[in-house]
Amino acid sequence: MKVVESPHELRETLKRYGPNAKIGMVPTMGNLHQGHLELVRRAKNDCDVVVTTIFVNPLQFGTNEDLDSYPQTFDADHNVLETLEVEILFCPAAETMYPQGQNLQTKTIVPDIGNTLCGESRPGHFDGVTTVVTKLFNLVQPDKAYFGEKDWQQLAIIRKLVLDLNFPIDTVGVPTVRAHDNLALSSRNQYLSETERRLAPQLYQQLCSVRDSVQTGNTDYSSEETKTMNTLSTLGFRPDYVAVRDADTLNHPNDKSNTLRVFGAAYLGRARLIDNIPIGCA
Repeated sequence: MKVVESPHELRETLKRYGPNAKIGMVPTMGNLHQGHLELVRRAKNDCDVVVTTIFVNPLQFGTNEDLDSYPQTFDADHNVLETLEVEILFCPAAETMYPQGQNLQTKTIVPDIGNTLCGESRPGHFDGVTTVVTKLFNLVQPDKAYFGEKDWQQLAIIRKLVLDLNFPIDTVGVPTVRAHDNLALSSRNQYLSETERRLAPQLYQQLCSVRDSVQTGNTDYSSEETKTMNTLSTLGFRPDYVAVRDADTLNHPNDKSNTLRVFGAAYLGRARLIDNIPIGCA
């Protein structure tokens, strides 16, 4: 595995594989868990060359968020990626990605879809995500890019970015990887105490209850959302939102919605947990 830190070195390394090599990209912020590794495995299966990126992107962290304490485990990440036979690990410094500083950085903004759900709670977050992903797309020029469905809103935003900017990239969504008790894997799960960790799967369970209710014909989504928020509060969470949305647009469902998903975000101790699951037809 070749470890590169500069855009020039990345481009020169990619040239060695020739113009016909199919390139897969897996963007991460490191502290890799099995969810990340499933993305890598999919990319390895589909592509000739896999570029995994590790970059804790400061542009997507808001004031009082956990940028300074975000878990970083580069040596362990390097070792596991090498075991999976990843061809290239790109790990730039912030100064490399934002040479004129964050305040002067040109930004890529996807309107509307990034302002709801997590975007409403974390203003500017997705502008930071789409800006860094655009830069990585330009640097790597992948044929395929892999993102986890746990961050469904992010996936939907990236798909719109790719469509709107005519990137010749197949954006691949990979199903959420869960622990044995159905907690969605996340680097931030390690913030949970033992007691909180036992409680955390209840977020998934409550979303399942909403799904089941909707699938049996309940279209009073607002009532279901409010009831579930109250239940989460009673259990000990600090709920951010529970929302039934159109899976493609993230708008409130209407008669044109083909598929629905239920989304949830809640704080538990220091950790902000997010999850989502599809809602099938009644």
